[in-house]
Amino acid sequence: MARKRAERQPVALPATETAAARWLRGLRLSGFSLVMMGLLIMAVIVLAPGIRTYADQRQQIESLTAEVEAQQGAVEELKNERERWNDRTYVTTQARDRLSYVLPGDVSFLVINDLALPVAGGTAPPVATPTIQTTNVDWLSSMFASVMTAGLAPEAVK
Repeated sequence: MARKRAERQPVALPATETAAARWLRGLRLSGFSLVMMGLLIMAVIVLAPGIRTYADQRQQIESLTAEVEAQQGAVEELKNERERWNDRTYVTTQARDRLSYVLPGDVSFLVINDLALPVAGGTAPPVATPTIQTTNVDWLSSMFASVMTAGLAPEAVK
């Protein structure tokens, strides 16, 4: 008994084809294109760390340049300050303001309490009462108990 062979019938593909599918179907890879893609991938692998190092170094150079400019500004300010201290009038003014020095023959007035006086007819500031100043709890033992409780508490789970 011989088996009957089934006939082959072609399968029809759908008529709607996307642009990406047409592009992929038309793509033909030759040995040369595979070698070139391999070389391209190797070049990226070899050059990527060097490019990253270059970018990191450029960023570091920019930050150091900004730092140098800021320090040069500070140097200029200090030079200006030094020039002011070389002026006799500035030194005299600073001695009068900071140290309360006066020249011979000058009269100096020193204000001890320069706070504003309360307005007449206003209320007097409240006076602290003894009940506020005393407590019913021994603060030292309370603080010690608090520290010991915090120190002996179980560690928090992360």
